[in-house]
Amino acid sequence: MNLPDPRSPLSPLNPKRNPLGDISVLHVGVMLRAAEAEGVNVQDLKRRFQLSEQTLTSPAARISIPRFMRMGHAAIEACGNAGLGLRMGALSRPVDAGIAGLAGEAASTAGAGLLTLIRYSLLTSRNARGTPTAQPEKRRLQFYSIRPYNAFNYFVVDSVLAGWTQFLRTITGQWDVLERVTIEYPSTGMDELFETWFRCPVQFSAPVNSLTVRQDAWTRETMQAQPAMHEKLTQICDKELQEIQRGWTTGDQVRSLLTPLFRGETPSLETIASKLGITPWTLQRQLAAENTGFRELMDDTRKQLARDYIRETETSLSEIAWLLGFANPAALHKAYRRWFGVSPGEHRKQFRETTPQLLT
Repeated sequence: MNLPDPRSPLSPLNPKRNPLGDISVLHVGVMLRAAEAEGVNVQDLKRRFQLSEQTLTSPAARISIPRFMRMGHAAIEACGNAGLGLRMGALSRPVDAGIAGLAGEAASTAGAGLLTLIRYSLLTSRNARGTPTAQPEKRRLQFYSIRPYNAFNYFVVDSVLAGWTQFLRTITGQWDVLERVTIEYPSTGMDELFETWFRCPVQFSAPVNSLTVRQDAWTRETMQAQPAMHEKLTQICDKELQEIQRGWTTGDQVRSLLTPLFRGETPSLETIASKLGITPWTLQRQLAAENTGFRELMDDTRKQLARDYIRETETSLSEIAWLLGFANPAALHKAYRRWFGVSPGEHRKQFRETTPQLLT
């Protein structure tokens, strides 16, 4: 299997490309199906977001997370259904999660299938905010926080939780598979719709985005259980995951860990070293061998993310300051002028004037 070189700056697997993250066109395809089912002119949507058939049919193609969110928001505005994320989940299939979805479908139990999806999530989506996690002992899957929440990203949480639920329903043949769903953002007035769709209690304004699976569903044998095929497919997934991770320098690994930890604080060298399983001295030595340092990486990561937040999103300056770990907006303003020679507000205005298509 020919994989894109993860070290190339053009590779969708390179963490330096799209600092905020990127997502496989497999997920874009699900969005387009859901939008079309809601009566949206998807050909127009594809033209607006410059998505060619060649891109949509390329197994390695990805688009940036901000572009994906703008596209989802545009689809919601076009159809008027704020619950489009649930529709996306309902229309998703195991194959829409790529090889990991097929591997999960062939797992012996539903729980093992879900854990397969979580383990290989990086193969189809990379987000600077974090990665999905699982607590098998609690039969719980958790989607990372993507605060601050707004009309551009509610549907992302909905589609992920609904997609996991639909996957579970598909591989078990059961409809009632959940005990509880928690959603971090506040209620948008669709509580009844969500509880009807998930068929369990749904808590908004919760500490985390998660779903808890019923015991009988977690341990249920999957309808397509095939141990030999599951093993073969997970071997392919492991190979792809190794290719991604092999291409990451120590600096790349530090960058990937920094962003989720920035929120309201400045991560320390000791914290990052601990997460990498090495000593602070070893981390400093490895970074020095790559002609960089921890403070330099932290500043550069903030610089890239700040530019992307200003250019790609409508996030307020106070929220961006918090997301990047600055003490206040004034500290962000000072750093931004040092980086770009212009204030963040002025830079956003320039982006909007020179690239109005970013608003679509």
